[in-house]
Amino acid sequence: MNAVTAVSAEISTLMDSLGRAAVAAAQVLAQASTATKNTALQGAATALRNQSPAILAANKIDMQQATERGVASSLLDRLKLDAGRVAAMARGVEEIIALEDPVGTVIAQWTRPNGMLIQRVRVPLGVIGIIYESRPNVTADAGALCLKSGNAVILRGGSESVHSSRAIHACLVAGLQAAGLPEAAIQLVPTTDRAAVGQMLGGMKDYIDVIVPRGGKSLVARVQEEARVPVIGHLEGNCHVYVDRDANVVMACDIVRNAKLRRTGICGAAETVLIDRAAVATHLAPVLKTLLDAGCEVRGDEDARQADARVVRATEEDWYTEYLDTIIAARVVDGVEGAIAHIGKYGSAHTEAIVTENPVAAERFLSGVDSAIVLLNASTQFADGGEFGMGAEIGISTDKFHARGPVGVEQLTSYKYVVRGAGQVRSG
Repeated sequence: MNAVTAVSAEISTLMDSLGRAAVAAAQVLAQASTATKNTALQGAATALRNQSPAILAANKIDMQQATERGVASSLLDRLKLDAGRVAAMARGVEEIIALEDPVGTVIAQWTRPNGMLIQRVRVPLGVIGIIYESRPNVTADAGALCLKSGNAVILRGGSESVHSSRAIHACLVAGLQAAGLPEAAIQLVPTTDRAAVGQMLGGMKDYIDVIVPRGGKSLVARVQEEARVPVIGHLEGNCHVYVDRDANVVMACDIVRNAKLRRTGICGAAETVLIDRAAVATHLAPVLKTLLDAGCEVRGDEDARQADARVVRATEEDWYTEYLDTIIAARVVDGVEGAIAHIGKYGSAHTEAIVTENPVAAERFLSGVDSAIVLLNASTQFADGGEFGMGAEIGISTDKFHARGPVGVEQLTSYKYVVRGAGQVRSG
């Protein structure tokens, strides 16, 4: 047995062990009461607060190593924790406690002429595999959401966040222990070997029911290409803000600036601003000035370049690009129909916003844009499970099957049919 084969066999054995333990834990979680799950979540939230110094010390190591490796600033922002972000993680877990438990909810029911009562009832998915990069907070969010929805989870964080994720995971385990639930309900892959990812994608279909990727385009593309189980996720967040002729100029400037610059490295950040041709004289220059004065590079069409000399000429590629940086593309379009057509061609079906006081234009945009999230007079940065009242999210899905938009506790369930009879038999 050569060295490569030995390593692969070792990883295979490790992951097989995690898978078997997760399946066993999932069977326990599926029957766990809401009170028991909430006890575990409260224990985790308390541990996150109590262990904040240890979590920040671990994150300091990750930040230092990432900086030495020359990791991009956008990724460093996702990786960085401070006392406020750790406290926010704890609050997020407690918000999940407050959510209604989806497991066992009767979605619909009806009685057949023969007297049988048929119910469609929510059930956990089973074992969820989550592969993510940079964001140590995903450890807490994903673990808590899976627990509340009755699913066991196998977490595989990025090597750049390994110390932070381990410290956070220890808090989740403390909560499980306090509630008497199996520790294997939330497992963190203990190795940074990339072979573990390959094993999750291609070698654990007997254990993992669904994979959720959280990370850059290359990671998500690999997961979607190689996974042998269903995948929930999105490849890109090429999000748009359309400023209509009937938009309030001050509101439009505020929304565009926030949508692009509040946090440039998140998937809900706006990457293109579209301006109604009928509003060029009144809206284009103020919107561009707001962005440029804030230090954002603007890559625009000829109309945008004529409105402000600081605008760089855009290429065809810019309309497709998810920058995740202080760069935005700007284009003039022919009204709401032009905006819908542009988004349909270049967008990634993630999140789009319209700014307008015209209810007809608003409804046309909201109904005509086929993206997971569409907003009226609000920033695209609200594309977030926490902002939707879900407590947290595992990610944003651009899929059209099963889950779309923020993936919270309800989206982490499936359903089964429960049929109640009184001795009926089928004739014929």
